[in-house]
Amino acid sequence: MKKILVLTALAVSAASLKADSPFQASLTPDIAIHSKSTQINGLALSIWGENPQHALALGFVNGSTGDSEGLSWSLVNYADTYTGVAWAVVNISHKKFIGWQDGVVNYSEGYFKGLQSGWLNVSEEFHGLQFGLVNYAENLRGVQIGFINVARNNPWFQEFPDKLATGFPIVNWSF
Repeated sequence: MKKILVLTALAVSAASLKADSPFQASLTPDIAIHSKSTQINGLALSIWGENPQHALALGFVNGSTGDSEGLSWSLVNYADTYTGVAWAVVNISHKKFIGWQDGVVNYSEGYFKGLQSGWLNVSEEFHGLQFGLVNYAENLRGVQIGFINVARNNPWFQEFPDKLATGFPIVNWSF
């Protein structure tokens, strides 16, 4: 058993010498095998991790910096630019997200293309399908399905501002 532990420690140490790494384990972004700037190409396991990555990220809080891609599964996911799947209670993307966000709350500050599914979906620039209890988009190019759906840019509503709101129950769209 000691030999296996020693060999594992040597393998992890050798992998940490490379600029890109196939494995990351972290307690916080500053208490980790690799620094926050190291690209992870493989598996990231963390209590709270934050790296640029092309990986499967599993943990309690997963932060993806720079241009990242893969599958991120945790309680909270946050990303700068991400392509792939983010499953968490809370998903946050800052600049660009392409793929699928699934959680209780999904929030995208920038450009989003794909599917948001959850209780509350919020996006600034959204292209695709929002599926949830409450869906909100400043600029929607797609479809919203849910109990409350708001698309601030829906041109159909701009013709009758005194008579109609910018939202629809059940389904809303803008193309």
